[in-house]
Amino acid sequence: MARAFLFVLDSFGIGGARDADRYGDLGADTLGHIAEYCAGGAADRKGLREGPLKLPNMSALGLLHAAKLSTGAFPTGMPVPEKLYGLYGAASEVSRGKDTPSGHWEIAGVPVTFNWGYFPTEGDAFSPELVEAICREAEVPGILGNCHASGTEIIAQWGEEHIRTGKPICYTSSDSVFQIAAHETHFGLERLLKLCETVRTLLDPLNIGRVIARPFIGESASTFERTGNRRDFSVLPPEPTLLDRLVEAGRSVHAVGKIGDIFAHQGVSRIIKANGNMALMDATLSVIDEAQDGDLVFTNFVDFDMLYGHRRDVPGYAAALEAFDARLGEVSRKLGPGDLLILTADHGCDPTWRGTDHTRERVPVLAFGQGLGSRTIGIRGTYADIGETIAAHLGIPAGKHGRSFL
Repeated sequence: MARAFLFVLDSFGIGGARDADRYGDLGADTLGHIAEYCAGGAADRKGLREGPLKLPNMSALGLLHAAKLSTGAFPTGMPVPEKLYGLYGAASEVSRGKDTPSGHWEIAGVPVTFNWGYFPTEGDAFSPELVEAICREAEVPGILGNCHASGTEIIAQWGEEHIRTGKPICYTSSDSVFQIAAHETHFGLERLLKLCETVRTLLDPLNIGRVIARPFIGESASTFERTGNRRDFSVLPPEPTLLDRLVEAGRSVHAVGKIGDIFAHQGVSRIIKANGNMALMDATLSVIDEAQDGDLVFTNFVDFDMLYGHRRDVPGYAAALEAFDARLGEVSRKLGPGDLLILTADHGCDPTWRGTDHTRERVPVLAFGQGLGSRTIGIRGTYADIGETIAAHLGIPAGKHGRSFL
């Protein structure tokens, strides 16, 4: 049996990007700075964890050695295993961005070589003409926000007025994205999704990568909480990805989490939704039991980015990494002869860095399978090598942007 399992630890960068200075991220290192924080004995007021960062399973797959390849040093305070059990390395991003679609598309063999459209960082984010068109086409009385913002903070700021007025909360970030927060019951989830579809159409001429629906519940600023019904409305990749090529070859692509949204539901055979890393892991384990010879199971573990990276929650990120690592043994026990598991990330989101946005970093590439052995694959020049490795493993023709490390 030859199956492939691709896990993206959303935002789990390992520093060292050769072009980090172009993005204002010189020195950013998600893993390295989390490890340094934990080794320094900083108190965790939430009581989630204590002591140095402990990731024994990923370390045994070569995570710390990949980090050393990227930055020149092992992460602080983490024990280095004597024996490794997989292929390990780091990958540099060549896409022109440090966002979710760019990272995932490049992983799937299609780097983003064009420039995304972005909204202004000063003054109103959205022009009067765009706001007028949204209000007219979607039949809403106006919008709130109209700025760069953190999602949780802007909901706390504008949520009560949103409930009173029916105006959706619209905001952006340093990514090519238009985000819309609205109350699931007062505004309506289906109405929010329809609004996002309308905005998606209006933004296509501006080359904006994503429109994201951010539904929330609660009745006051102190009780507002985002739900698991987030939905991303992405543009299509510029050419066929690994997913398209697999489906064309008669294989099945099982998209767990937000993978289907990221690829605009193209090249996806089946969509499995779950809310939170542990639920995503449960869903993935079930799909592993069902995947057939030649299939790809592709999972995005979103909590690292959404709950901890963007919110600059270092101990929360550390605890989430340890919880994920503890469950890798369950995955390993389900792998059969010929199966390949690859762990990687789509960008960084260093929780110690200034601001709340993604950070330009290299990402780890850890590959494991029975009989695969252990060796370094070095620093790969593009994330596309990951997709081409899966293509080679599953026996479909190679793409043109990367090369297999098998």
